[in-house]
Amino acid sequence: MSIALTLHLLAVIVWVGGMFFAHVVLRPVLNEQLEPHQRLPLLLRVFDSFFPWVWGSVVTILATGYWMLFTQYGGETGWWLSFMSMVGTLMAAIFIFIYAIPYHQFGTALKGDDMPRAVAAISLIRQLILVNLILGMVVSLLATMGKYGFS
Repeated sequence: MSIALTLHLLAVIVWVGGMFFAHVVLRPVLNEQLEPHQRLPLLLRVFDSFFPWVWGSVVTILATGYWMLFTQYGGETGWWLSFMSMVGTLMAAIFIFIYAIPYHQFGTALKGDDMPRAVAAISLIRQLILVNLILGMVVSLLATMGKYGFS
């Protein structure tokens, strides 16, 4: 279990930490320093580099999480483990939606120089990343508190 838990936690750190950095640090600086026609291609490159890491994190989190759930707990959980499983799965679904629809729309719009469509796509991506960031922080807190007091 220690290897699975270590991989699980590292993947959570990569994904949630990356969302925190992108939303709280990178985005405000880019908005302050660059015009949209400069900022949007840079954001696409950031996503192009970050999203493979997110895919790896999502697969690792789900695989290790469900492996630990069924091998350590026999599928029977307290409410905090059930909540963590549901939220993790929801977060993965949100990421898959981001990747499949607005991220591809964003890239296509930028290549076609369709700035209004690119802005609409990046706005949806930003909102969904914020949702996933909040969910990721909440589930991380509950995972820790569940382990040490919510059983």
